Amino acid sequence: MSEATTGLEAVLAGLKYDPNGLIPAVVQDSRDGQVLMVAYMDREALRRTLSSGATCFYSRSRKEYWVKGATSGNTQRVVRVAIDCDQDCVLVVVEQKGVACHTGKRSCFFRELRPTGDVSQLDTQKAIYLNDGQS
Repeated sequence: MSEATTGLEAVLAGLKYDPNGLIPAVVQDSRDGQVLMVAYMDREALRRTLSSGATCFYSRSRKEYWVKGATSGNTQRVVRVAIDCDQDCVLVVVEQKGVACHTGKRSCFFRELRPTGDVSQLDTQKAIYLNDGQS
């Protein structure tokens, strides 16, 4: 085993996975910082993501690996992977091609929950950090 592999394996072993061996992966657009989606990775999915440069996740429902865009063409090229301070979540910064959400939206986070309990749709094509006058 090379030093790089040993180092990677040590980092992967040091992450705090849930009881099913999974860690949440927050996927962020490198262009504007918008959060596109959240999925789950295990050690192998994270290893595949790092080695291929394409996001690979583990499906909790189907119990299998999947590469974002393999069937839809809406791919994600990995720019960087960061580990949070508690080592129980990863941030995957990507160049998104097409939409990230299976609903056809740019981001999976297109529903805004207001303090009143009302839920409204956000325009995921706009910069989400701008106040749209609805607050």
